[in-house]
Amino acid sequence: MILLQTLSTDTISAADSLAMGATNNDIGLLDLLIKGGYMMVPLYLLFILAIFIFVERLITLNKASTTSSHLMDQVKVLVQSGQTEKAKILCAGEHTPVANMIAKGVERIGSPLKNIEVAIENVGKIEIYKLEKNLNLLATVSGAAPMIGFLGTVAGMIQAFIAIAQEEGMVSPKLLSEGIYEAMITTAAGLVVGIIAYLGYNFLVSKVSKLVHNMEYSSIEFIDLLQDK
Repeated sequence: MILLQTLSTDTISAADSLAMGATNNDIGLLDLLIKGGYMMVPLYLLFILAIFIFVERLITLNKASTTSSHLMDQVKVLVQSGQTEKAKILCAGEHTPVANMIAKGVERIGSPLKNIEVAIENVGKIEIYKLEKNLNLLATVSGAAPMIGFLGTVAGMIQAFIAIAQEEGMVSPKLLSEGIYEAMITTAAGLVVGIIAYLGYNFLVSKVSKLVHNMEYSSIEFIDLLQDK
């Protein structure tokens, strides 16, 4: 009985020692990011760039999609009553892609219908370019970040094996494992940045597509209005 109690006490003490050792050896997220090496620097910069582009584009697209639902109805009434100047002022007060296109169409009233269509289309192209600004850069970040992460891993592995080659005698498992996990940190970081940028890019592209569809629908509605006039 005394022997069992002694063994039990020793087992508990050993478990407590292991738990304390594990706690003392815990590595925080910040420590991991620091241990990733110099290749983490471009990944930090790409992450900041991706967040900046996403937030800036999201604000811009939200503003661009705030066109009043009654704009076309009001423009229709004003154009049919010959009050084109008021229609221009109404569109100018919106500051949205749809309003800018309609304003150009109202401005060209009296010209051949084909010329009005071309003018509206040209404004639409300019507005779409503004909406898609920096989206290609965000797509580049989503592809470049994982590759930079892999490059950092390869460089880290090379350094780890050089350190192992320079060791004399038995290679410490700790030295090997530390070199490998530090090298793998850049891969994980690159994938995280790439995934965030990729999801942000696709989300913004979907919002741009909805806006473009709305612009096309509004331009067709305006041309139909002029044909019925």
